[in-house]
Amino acid sequence: MELQEFFIVLAITIGLVSVCISLINFARWIWVMFLRPSKKLKEYGSWAIITGSAQGIGKALAFEMASKGLNIFLVDKNHSTLEATSNELSEKHGWRVEIKSIVMDLAKLSGEEIAKTIEEGTKGLDVGILVNNAGMCYPYPRFFHEVDSELMENIMKVNMEAATWMTKAVLPGMLKKKKGAIVNIGSASTEIAPSFPLYTLYATTKAYLKLFSRCISLEYKQHGIDIQCQVPVFVATRLAKIKESSLFIPSPETFSKSSIRWIGYDNVCTPYWSHSMMGFVARALPHALLTATIFRYFLGNRKRGQLNELQKKNILQRQSNQL
Repeated sequence: MELQEFFIVLAITIGLVSVCISLINFARWIWVMFLRPSKKLKEYGSWAIITGSAQGIGKALAFEMASKGLNIFLVDKNHSTLEATSNELSEKHGWRVEIKSIVMDLAKLSGEEIAKTIEEGTKGLDVGILVNNAGMCYPYPRFFHEVDSELMENIMKVNMEAATWMTKAVLPGMLKKKKGAIVNIGSASTEIAPSFPLYTLYATTKAYLKLFSRCISLEYKQHGIDIQCQVPVFVATRLAKIKESSLFIPSPETFSKSSIRWIGYDNVCTPYWSHSMMGFVARALPHALLTATIFRYFLGNRKRGQLNELQKKNILQRQSNQL
C-alpha cells in the first residue's frame, strides 16, 4: 500500500512539474513576443543598410527604421522602384532622417564588387545596422533537375554570396567602434520541417544563412556586434506570391514591426507570433507526415505553375504569329 501511495505521489509531482515548466515556457513566450522592450537601434549607429529594400519586407523595414530616427541606405536592383521608395521615405521621414540609395544587382556582381561598392558608398557613414533581406526563389515549385543553370546561379549568389560579402564589408567599421547589428532574413523552410522538397535549392541557401548567422554571432558577440537570422514563415510579398494578408500571413508592415523588436536578442528567431505558433505545431508533428504533406502541397502548386507558364507561352506565341 505504501509503495502504491509513493507512485501516486510521484506521478502527481511529475505532472505538477510538467505543468509548471509549460506555464513558465508560455509566460516567457508571451514576454518575448509582446512585452519585452526592443533595443534602442540608434545606439548601434546612425545608419541602416537594407538590401532588397524597394518592396516587400525590405521596404517595410526601411520605413519602420526611419520612424525610429535611423538614416536609411537603400540597396536594390530595380532603379525605378528604388527611386519611388526613396521618394516615399523622403516625403514621410525626410524631415528627420537622411536617405541614400544605390542600384546594385546582387546576382550580376562578384562578391568583391559587392563589398567594394558598399565600402565606397558608405564611406564616412556611421553604419550601425545591416539587413540582408534580398532574396530569390523559384517562380513555382519544381524538381531540382528542372531548375535552369542561370536561375540556380542567381539564387546561390543572391541568397548566400551577396549576404556574405555585404557582411564582410560592414564588419570592419563595426569592429572599430565595437558595436553594430546584422540581420539576415532567412526562411522557416529551415525551421518547420526536416526537408523542403521542390524548393530544395532555396531552402538550402537559407539554411546556409541560418548557420552562417549562428557561427559569426558567436565570433563577434564579444565585440558588441549582435548578429541574428530571422526566419519568417509566409509574409504577403511578391516573392511569396501572396497578395492578401491574414492572421497567419502578415503584411510586410506588420511583420517589420515584430522584426525590429527582436534585433539584438537571439541569434536565430521567429519574430512574428503566429509564425512561432505554427513552428511549435509543426515540430510536434511526425516528420514523415509533415514532409509528405508539404511535398503533396507543392506538387499541386507545381502543376498550377506549369499550366500558367504554358498559357503565357501560348499567348506570346499567338501574339507573335499575328505580327
